[in-house]
Amino acid sequence: MLEFPRWKVIWLWALTLVCALAAVPSLTSMTNIQLPASLPQPRVNLGLDLAGGSHILLEADPSQVRQQRIEGMDESVRGKLKTAQIRISDISNNNGALTFLVEDVTKVDAVREAILPLTNGAGLTGKRDWTITVVDGNRFVLTPTQEGVDQAVSQAMDTAVEVVRKRIDALGTKEPTIIRQGANRIVVQVPGLQDPQQLKNLLGQTAKLEFKLVDTTALPSDVARGIAPVGSEIVPYADAREGTAPAIAVKRLGGIRGDELTNAQQTNNQQTNEPVVNITFNTEGGAKFAKLTTQNVGKPFAIILDGKVLSAPNINEPILGGSAVISGRFTTESANALAISLRSGALPVDLKVVEERTVGPDLGADSIRKGMIAMGVGTLALAVFILVTYGRFGVYACLALVLNVLMILGIMGIVGTTLTLPGIAGFVLTIGAAVDANVLINERIREERHRGRRVVAAVEMGYKEASRAIFDANITNVIAASLMFAFGSGPVKGFAVVLLIGIATSVFTAVTLTRLWVAQWLRRARPADLNL
Repeated sequence: MLEFPRWKVIWLWALTLVCALAAVPSLTSMTNIQLPASLPQPRVNLGLDLAGGSHILLEADPSQVRQQRIEGMDESVRGKLKTAQIRISDISNNNGALTFLVEDVTKVDAVREAILPLTNGAGLTGKRDWTITVVDGNRFVLTPTQEGVDQAVSQAMDTAVEVVRKRIDALGTKEPTIIRQGANRIVVQVPGLQDPQQLKNLLGQTAKLEFKLVDTTALPSDVARGIAPVGSEIVPYADAREGTAPAIAVKRLGGIRGDELTNAQQTNNQQTNEPVVNITFNTEGGAKFAKLTTQNVGKPFAIILDGKVLSAPNINEPILGGSAVISGRFTTESANALAISLRSGALPVDLKVVEERTVGPDLGADSIRKGMIAMGVGTLALAVFILVTYGRFGVYACLALVLNVLMILGIMGIVGTTLTLPGIAGFVLTIGAAVDANVLINERIREERHRGRRVVAAVEMGYKEASRAIFDANITNVIAASLMFAFGSGPVKGFAVVLLIGIATSVFTAVTLTRLWVAQWLRRARPADLNL
């Protein structure tokens, strides 16, 4: 175990120096020393509790998911029965259920057979998610089950987490924490963001985009009173100007949804130079958009975002290219925010900010300072103990301890992980683990000398036997840290990351590097005894 070929020596020193040098940018950032911009500068990202930033708690309304399911069932039932050429009337999707009247009583059984497949779990719960009740012989009542609603809420929240993550990543922030809390809440923590207003504006926008035909038969007086023709609905303008109608009537069905977008970019109108948003549909969405505009040339259609009309232009000619322009009274910032929201996808449910906190950087700086003091005092105390107890072998252990700290910082900077306050605790813990490995090795060498083994044989046997115990002990730590990383979140995951990196570097420095140094010393000095 004490034989080290030249290539292995070079490889071990190269790996050590690369990882240690990677820690320099992180160390200099703490002391405000500027490095040349031409050098690579991997840095450790600081978490919310160290760098400060914004903490926002978002909450969704489960009743909205329930209503969305009922509206989706409404559209599915209409399409299914239209294909089957069965006429229905008196359709209502209010009061938590979908009801409709079958005009031909003899077709009640045919209606039940037609809509029965729509009430299956569809992969949600594996069983029927709707109950079907027939009242007065020909009135159907479809009610969503609680199990189906709960599963739909869970899926909507999972989707919302991913949409929120995409939107925040588009802002260029570093290592945000985005996790679900309970059944209908999402925690968002963004380190380094001191003004949360931009984040709130971005996350508070559902970005549900729709294109619907304007109902030109609606009377302006009825629209003003909130009365829409059958099959239409009243939608307010997002920015109604004085002297214009505050709302408009649009066809409730037959439009196009924005979930078929592939791209959205903020640009400027070439004629007016006003900020606009260019959108591009996928193949299916482009075909639908082309069909809609081809069949309705000369008619107005409304561009609706989050339940409000941005504009209602006329379709002057078919739009066949699969792209369109969204215009409105945008600023460059609002148009860019809309483009980000559309690119990342619409939120499946509205999110309301129920808690907001801004953490200043001063508290984090104080935590870092105290953490560094704790680590420095602990390291100094360990170094004194090791030097007094083990002499030359203690020097090797102290050098390995310093390199261990640098390598942890360097690897964290290269990987781009985030250091949190619990991460500092993991940092200090790995220092103790590194010294513990050297204590095991040195004590084992002592035992072998007391048994009468020669110097080289005692050292070799000491490293060999102690390494087994060291690896076994650290395997259990790796398992625990891996479980914390897999199932934990936020600070727990940050602690696990530092612990995993620290375990790997402590074993490398305490076992491999010290063995290399001891082997080189033994070949050079050939001591007759060991001062242990």
